Amino acid sequence: MSQKIAVIGSGFSSLAAASYLAQAGHEVTIFEKNDTVGGRARRLERDGFTFDIGPSWYWMPDIFERFFADFDKKPSDFYALDKLSPAYAVVFKEDTIKIADNLEDIKSTFESIEPGSSKALDEFISEAEEHYEIAIKNLVYRPGESPMELVTLQTAKKVGAFLSNVSRDVRKKFQNPKLISILEFPVLFLGATPQNTPSFYNFMNYADFGLGTWHPKGGMYEVILAMKKLAQSLGVVIQTKSPVDRILIDEKDRAHGIMTNGQKFLFDVILSGADYHHSETLLPEKHRQYSEKYWSKKTFAPSSLIFYVGFDKKLKNIEHHNLFFDTDFTKHANEIYEDPRWPEDPLFYANFTSVTDPSTAPEGCENGFFLIPLAPGLEDTPQLREKYFDIVIDRFEKRTQQKVRDHILFKESFCVNDFISAYNSYKGNAYGMANTLMQTAFLRPNLRSRKVKNLYFTGQLTVPGPGVPPSLISGKLAAQLINKYSNQ
Repeated sequence: MSQKIAVIGSGFSSLAAASYLAQAGHEVTIFEKNDTVGGRARRLERDGFTFDIGPSWYWMPDIFERFFADFDKKPSDFYALDKLSPAYAVVFKEDTIKIADNLEDIKSTFESIEPGSSKALDEFISEAEEHYEIAIKNLVYRPGESPMELVTLQTAKKVGAFLSNVSRDVRKKFQNPKLISILEFPVLFLGATPQNTPSFYNFMNYADFGLGTWHPKGGMYEVILAMKKLAQSLGVVIQTKSPVDRILIDEKDRAHGIMTNGQKFLFDVILSGADYHHSETLLPEKHRQYSEKYWSKKTFAPSSLIFYVGFDKKLKNIEHHNLFFDTDFTKHANEIYEDPRWPEDPLFYANFTSVTDPSTAPEGCENGFFLIPLAPGLEDTPQLREKYFDIVIDRFEKRTQQKVRDHILFKESFCVNDFISAYNSYKGNAYGMANTLMQTAFLRPNLRSRKVKNLYFTGQLTVPGPGVPPSLISGKLAAQLINKYSNQ
């Protein structure tokens, strides 16, 4: 039976869910608080420069293909993809290591740094590929309603992979600290340290070395525009500048509408793709599943200080993606997770899409995206932002052996306060809730409210977890649950 469904937010998970629900015959309206769609994946355009405000890595292309295939489409129907070669560069104090776009060349790189490591890498990635197959086929497309979802013949054989951790496994096979850093890097997308990430999640290494790093021409926002076009073609109505102030509950404890801009809109089902904690604050306290104490005890993925910089010249010694691992990784991680504070000597990430995609900067110019991961909830002031911009630019100039400060046309920043104001993000987190052992699958906040009928959630704080591909999957899972339960 067709139902009227409101979707709060327009990020990857919301757009995905809206499309699946419309495909199933429902009447779907998206309410987005900002003036453009995309949630955390919006776009900044200034003076001929284009920046992705949020996500900038296109990994797991098979997940995107699977999403569009559900609608008899392909990514190429909407945007062009380039496989990056090299995939990315990792900058250390002494040198820079470039990660190739294929496993054989990566093995050669490893072997040149640590003799014997190519064989170890082959074994490690084979296991990671096996985990990837299990994850994609048996785990991540399950809604987290029961611990029994995790029990399959394949997962039963991999119990040890949930009891060990990525850091321990990497160090069993590799000794060189640079190779260790490279292999531990991918799990950072899951929002926790390698020491706190179950070994099973080394499937991210297969996503990295096995499937490669890609770039949609024009930037990641092209994927959002593709999803918007798909949703609208299916009949989804999108209302921007429409922040939801309240979720309406009737006398039978059923969600039956929303309030936005002082107006009431009635619906049969409400799905929130907004920040989960914020979404529950739109309910009377007795209808909330999770207390403030619950949220305060959870491990959240980092926030970020991001700078968007326009340079008036082409830069040298850079790639599309660059990881500056020229300081102490463990110390910075402790300053995020163990003893939250502004980092003393931060690692950072720098992205220049204009290196491979000239459409994102004026001719002869470069667009720079600099990101420092931070603990959520930190004090955020203009003075602190300026201090860390100086730190980043000084290190960038030193490691890339060039002067760039006098070639900056403009810079804009985005940090904790902006994540809160733009996305109602809990403590200004950037990536949602971390995928630690005790925050995996059914142990994450539920897709379906236990207290309010016809109320559902999707996105990075629920199943299956943080990241763009998981958000696409989350939208599908939420839509499936709505179709399963809403008519009962």
